[in-house]
Amino acid sequence: MILMTETYTLSDGLVVPKVGFGTYKLNGAQGVNAITSALDVGYRLLDTAVNYENEGTVGQAIARSSVPREKILVSSKLPGRRQHYDDAIATIEESLYRSGLDYFDLYLIHWPNPKTDLYVEAWQALIAAQKFGLIRSIGVSNFLPAHLERLEKETGVMPVINQVELHPYFNQADQRKFDTEHHILTQAWSPLGRSTSNNVLKHPEIVALAEKYHRSAGQIILRWQTQLGVLPIPKSTHVARQRQNLNIFDFELSTEDMATINAISKPDGRIRDQDPAYYEEF
Repeated sequence: MILMTETYTLSDGLVVPKVGFGTYKLNGAQGVNAITSALDVGYRLLDTAVNYENEGTVGQAIARSSVPREKILVSSKLPGRRQHYDDAIATIEESLYRSGLDYFDLYLIHWPNPKTDLYVEAWQALIAAQKFGLIRSIGVSNFLPAHLERLEKETGVMPVINQVELHPYFNQADQRKFDTEHHILTQAWSPLGRSTSNNVLKHPEIVALAEKYHRSAGQIILRWQTQLGVLPIPKSTHVARQRQNLNIFDFELSTEDMATINAISKPDGRIRDQDPAYYEEF
């Protein structure tokens, strides 16, 4: 097991590891095995969502693991179709029932869905659920600065975390700057990109740095993200890769090499056309 000692402290005081474990598309018995393996390896933050349809899988993995529940941080997300206040409260409760947990450590609004325009109402529900003791910390996913500013203006409460698409092709420099200025931790989904014809793991600059530091391309990218002050949540079903993705704290990228990776970023670097300014998730 790799001992995870490096952490971030959120603005509300919750301490979270600098690397979490993504569970998207980890379902059923195979998903339980992969997540149990991740816990055995040393991951202590698990990221799920209602729309991943695997909250039960995550809960089962936790139940089977030898790691005590209180040492595991579990995060889930509210889907767009459940953003009305009463729907959101019921959804959070159902999420807990499915997972077999008494509380979530983090709960996020999955997307702002600006056309539907219910994200402020959903945020009010998360604030209430936190007061009810269903959630320890509340945050959002895929929120732009304008969405975050509106939450603060209308509720007086800012999220402690904002989970966004972030990888070398899309480094989210402006969003990261805004989040930092407002004491919001930026979390990275698809931190290693996804399997596409333009695979960032095979980018020549990343490959060259992997050779220079005697590390895998994935380790270079994840180390770059943590040095940016970002919390990546890589996913892998392979034990060796799970260990590798967590084992990134015994080396440091130089300022020049950080700049090299940042230079890969593109204005249109999103993997898919999922711009939160107009994208609707249900």
